[in-house]
Amino acid sequence: MSGHSKWSKVKRAKGALDVKRGAIFSKFAKEISVAARLGGGDPEGNPRLRSVIEMARAQSMPNDNIDRAIKRGTGEGVDASHIEEIIYEGYGPGGVAIIVEAATDNKNRTAAEMRHIFTKNHGNLATSGSVSYMFHKKGRISVARAAIEEERLFDLALEAGAEELTSEEGEYVILTSHDQLYAVAETLKTAGVTTDGLKFTFIPDTTVPVTDEAAALQVLNLCDRLEQDDDVQNVYSNLDISDELLAKLPA
Repeated sequence: MSGHSKWSKVKRAKGALDVKRGAIFSKFAKEISVAARLGGGDPEGNPRLRSVIEMARAQSMPNDNIDRAIKRGTGEGVDASHIEEIIYEGYGPGGVAIIVEAATDNKNRTAAEMRHIFTKNHGNLATSGSVSYMFHKKGRISVARAAIEEERLFDLALEAGAEELTSEEGEYVILTSHDQLYAVAETLKTAGVTTDGLKFTFIPDTTVPVTDEAAALQVLNLCDRLEQDDDVQNVYSNLDISDELLAKLPA
């Protein structure tokens, strides 16, 4: 699975994670609403909801915002709305495959905006299934490196049913099959391991090297623009760009 973390490293290097706190809260609110709609508003009985609430609180999201998002998802209160999860697939310059996870209360608006962003940024929106077959959906659990020794975490993760443990900047990343994410997380929690977050992610089977500077910049701009959209929750890509080329690109 080499290269599966490449896009996250690119985002850090290019500053794409430096978004306003209000935008972060908006994305968390939609994820909370979706989780509450699908699994109920009680975090104790809804692992997905509990996880996103923990991550939201770690970013200092106010409890009032969290409560409103839960009620919006369960259909309570004046802000009740039906937010759906939608997957969009497309291609960027150089044949790079892109998957976009969105959460929206207006599918027509979001679809039109996705098509506009792809077209304006030298890409094209594709039909369902034309890109996703190149990726596998996995569970992803992050643990701070300072929280536990790697060997101990490896043993616990393996015993819990995880597939892979890797080390990234400041954290360990545990990968699971998509249907074992919450079970593995609960096992780690029972063992006293504090996680920094868990989520589903799309990992490409193979990556597409982009060596042309202009094409690389276009792909990064496309992915950045997608992530800036209010309805977009996550962007995944099979982009492979060397550190040397990345360093040449404007920030």
